[in-house]
Amino acid sequence: MSQAAHVGEREPNRLAKEQSPYLLQHQWNPVDWYPWGPEAFAKARRENKPVFLSIGYSSCHWCHVMEHESFESDAIAKLLNENFVSIKVDREERPDVDEIYMRAVQLLTGSGGWPMSVFLTPDQKPFWGGTYFPPDDRGGRPGFASILGALSDTYTGRRSEVEAAADRLSAALRQMEGGRQFVATGALDRSVPERAIEELIQTYDRHYGGFGGAPKFPPHGALELLLRATSMTPREDLERIIRGTLDGMAMGGIRDQVGGGFHRYATDAIWVVPHFEKMLYDNAQLASVYTEAFARWQNPEYRRVAEEALGWIAREMTSEEGGFFSALDADSEGGEGAYYLWLLKEITDVLGLEEGDLFSRVYGIEEIANFVDPVTGEEPGNIPYM
Repeated sequence: MSQAAHVGEREPNRLAKEQSPYLLQHQWNPVDWYPWGPEAFAKARRENKPVFLSIGYSSCHWCHVMEHESFESDAIAKLLNENFVSIKVDREERPDVDEIYMRAVQLLTGSGGWPMSVFLTPDQKPFWGGTYFPPDDRGGRPGFASILGALSDTYTGRRSEVEAAADRLSAALRQMEGGRQFVATGALDRSVPERAIEELIQTYDRHYGGFGGAPKFPPHGALELLLRATSMTPREDLERIIRGTLDGMAMGGIRDQVGGGFHRYATDAIWVVPHFEKMLYDNAQLASVYTEAFARWQNPEYRRVAEEALGWIAREMTSEEGGFFSALDADSEGGEGAYYLWLLKEITDVLGLEEGDLFSRVYGIEEIANFVDPVTGEEPGNIPYM
């Protein structure tokens, strides 16, 4: 049976001609998607419409959720097709576009992430944006349909205000870019890494490791900086920060305790509940950090963590054609993280009662599952952690 038959004989949209796996995932949407390029912006100028820019990547869980809830919806597609020119971008194919508009969203909202949802004037200037939006109003938060209606009305009825806001935001982005220019002459300012280290000390979570609160991303760059600093001048306070963070991640659900490697980030402050996606660059850098930490302190656990991460990369992320895959999707078996979740009965079926009981006590496997699906509210299984 053809794919068109699965969507009621609908023909694929123009993304069917693209090479990106992420764009191809959206070829059957009823949304009239355009890839990034002059054709889309020419249409926006010709029809005097704002642009809706959606940026994501193929293994992004919340990108899949927003596609299913909104971009597969005929009602929302009608709103988009009638009032906007819609562009879909793969951030792994166009990191330059992603970087520009991520800065815009961060300026507008104070945070960022994917899917990124940005609204532009026909001359590519952003005027409003965010990340994931549910399709309908939920818990006092406007849904995507409401947002589309409000922005379309604002763009039509208060155009000068929209263009002024877009000009201000574009000016702020240019100012940020100007501040990023490197000075070609002069010595390195030694106060820069010192200030960075002081900031890390101030934001360090003394209870669970890491920096700041939820969500917590593996801070491989910060740990590398601290390791370099302590290699030149030993400092017990920095060593406590490094080891506290490495230990917290190693014992948490952010680490795949069964298959090795690390998930994208923890949704909580205690490293237990992960966002189940796994990234090549995270695991490569974390393997390096744990290897360096093992060389420094001879902690066999650090060696085991590094070896298991590298083993996972070799086993799961190596392409038969050569090279490596960049990411592993969070979704499996029809749900988020299903592959990584365990029921108590599954453990005892595999290991037997005695070893299964020991494993479950060590890794927190309970009769009542410790993971709640944030979309469905169901409890499909346990996340192993120590």
